[in-house]
Order: sequence, then structure tokens, then C-alpha cells
Amino acid sequence: MGQGNLPLLIIMAKITILGSSAAVPDAAHANSQLLVTLKNTTTLIDCGDSTYLRLIAAGIGVDQVSDLILTHFHPDHVGGLPAFLITLWLLKRQSPLVIHGLKDTLDRAEAMMKLYQWETWKGFYPVSFNRLKEEELTSVISTDEWKVFASPVCHLIPTIGLRMEFASDSVAAYSCDTEPCAAVMRLGKEADLLLHETAGEVRGHSSGVQAADVARQAEAKQLVLIHYPAEKSAELINEARANFAGEVTLAEDGAVYEV
Repeated sequence: MGQGNLPLLIIMAKITILGSSAAVPDAAHANSQLLVTLKNTTTLIDCGDSTYLRLIAAGIGVDQVSDLILTHFHPDHVGGLPAFLITLWLLKRQSPLVIHGLKDTLDRAEAMMKLYQWETWKGFYPVSFNRLKEEELTSVISTDEWKVFASPVCHLIPTIGLRMEFASDSVAAYSCDTEPCAAVMRLGKEADLLLHETAGEVRGHSSGVQAADVARQAEAKQLVLIHYPAEKSAELINEARANFAGEVTLAEDGAVYEV
């Protein structure tokens, strides 16, 4: 077969919803956390409740996660970090882990770990911290498989949203916790998949209508509502569908999106 007839190799990415809830979880909805899986890269986004158990359910091994992105230092996004890190240590993890985030977030994360005296845990696997500039579209990860960019968004404390550009030319974006803002619209510009929080129309958060407005202005193809109060899920998705012509779905724990 000639070279011109070789099949095109497309590197597919999977985004797994490890948790979909806003700050108060329930039995079916853990705190919002994501897993991005590529052929050579597995990245965890945030580390709330029961992270290790949710990775096991997703078929992820003890050495598989190479990167962890912490979006901000609120308990529902970082509260599970000590338990997660020590669990990997107890299971004899050896491979390095890179933790990415804003200086404010990582300084606090390190201070939290020092309370547990993690420097005394013998044989601990290498952990490094990548402190990001608090600037729009700052590079977080760049490999042949994908590029990840972070921008500050409008939450109650320093927080980043993410844009993920894959080698397949597909794009996913994650608002994280934020009010509607231009930075999220730019992160989600013409994205194949926009995951947008819907905790409610209060300071630092967004409603279903507002998430839909962002998706429409960003010209995203698909909107996924995440970080929502479970008891309002039906209301939120109806609001979003009434205000966005593209596909709208509700993130559910364990759901997988291919991009």
C-alpha cells in the first residue's frame, strides 16, 4: 500500500467526569473533578473527595497519572489532595507527579501538605510544582498529544479555567468556578466541548442561562453543565437548552466524552 493510502492516525482523547457536583456532594455526585486520558498522558484536574476510588473505577493505575492541575484552593477542589498523595505512596508509586496551578493555589497546597509532615514520608515519589503565571492563555502542558492553556477566571479567589487543544485538532474547555466572563468565552472559542459550571447565579458562579450565553458567544459545539447542585439539575439543563442551539448535556459521574 502506498504512503498516500495509509490510514490517518487520530489520537483520541477521553475526558472522564470523576465528579460533577458543586460544593455539596451527594451519593451519586462527587465534587467536580476531571480526568483526561491520551495514549501517553493521563492528567487529573482537581482533587476533591474520593479521588483514588474514582480513578480505580475509571481503570487508572497507581503510576498512570502524570500531571495534576489544581484550579483553585477551595476544599471541594483540593480537599482530597493529602489522602490522594499518601494513598499513591502507600501503594509504592515510583513515577514523578507534576502539580500545576497558580502560585496562590500551590503555596497553600504545599502548606497543607506540610501540616501532614509529608517530608518525613520515606521513599516518597518525586513531586514537583509548576507555578503558573496569572495571565491569560498561560501554557500549562505542551506535548505532541495536546496543549493545555490556563486563564484567570472570575471566582471568589484566584482561579483558572482551561483550554485543551488536542493533536486531533479538537478542542475542549473547562470554565471551572466562575461568573460569566470574557476569559471563559476566549477559552471556549469554537470548542468542540465546553464544560461550564452551573452552581447558580450568585457571586463567583453561573446559572444555566449564563452558561448557555457563554457557549453561544464562544460558538462552542457542545455544552456540558458541571459543578451543579444535583437537586436543580433538571431546571439547569432546561434553562441551558432554551438559550443555546447546540447540544447540551448534564455531566454525570463516570460519564466519558471523546474529543
